[in-house]
Amino acid sequence: MTGKLFYLMGPSGSGKDSLLRMCRHRLADRPLMIAHRYITREPDPDGENHVALTQQEYNNRSERGLFAMEWQANGLCYGIGMEVDLWLAQGCNVLVNGSRAYIDQAREHYGSTLVPVLVRVNQDVLMQRLLNRGRESLADIERRILRASRFAGQVPPDTRFVDNNGELERAFRQLAGILNVEAPRTFEGMIRGA
Repeated sequence: MTGKLFYLMGPSGSGKDSLLRMCRHRLADRPLMIAHRYITREPDPDGENHVALTQQEYNNRSERGLFAMEWQANGLCYGIGMEVDLWLAQGCNVLVNGSRAYIDQAREHYGSTLVPVLVRVNQDVLMQRLLNRGRESLADIERRILRASRFAGQVPPDTRFVDNNGELERAFRQLAGILNVEAPRTFEGMIRGA
């Protein structure tokens, strides 16, 4: 039995980290495994919940074939551990924070098991989010916006979409629907009967 690999994509600032954080907290009891990425970047309490590796540690794992997927972007190395293949083989559905630039290689490896999911956000909203987080210079932000616009026209035809221009809760519910899990109501939602 093989599970589905939900391959979450979107530009930096689209809200993927926030959506993944919500999935980790609110879908922890659901039949879904959420993979951590291995990244050659120091941890950031406001950013992605990733496993930080030095370049040497990353290279050591890569040379031993311990990544199911790996790529480079924005001067960093990213890897998804081999544990995802074990989870899929056990029949678990898996959610990964993927790269738009790596989708073809991921599809080649996982075939019809892979379900591409793109978090969409308007460029003006994206620009404002990147400015607000204050992590990159203006030149870096402009490069990220350019990269996002370059990939906008290269979306696989079977991609599912999550609109994250508005309330994060709405985007989370869209993602939960794609993952085929019922999103639990928030306390505020229960009061309003949402």
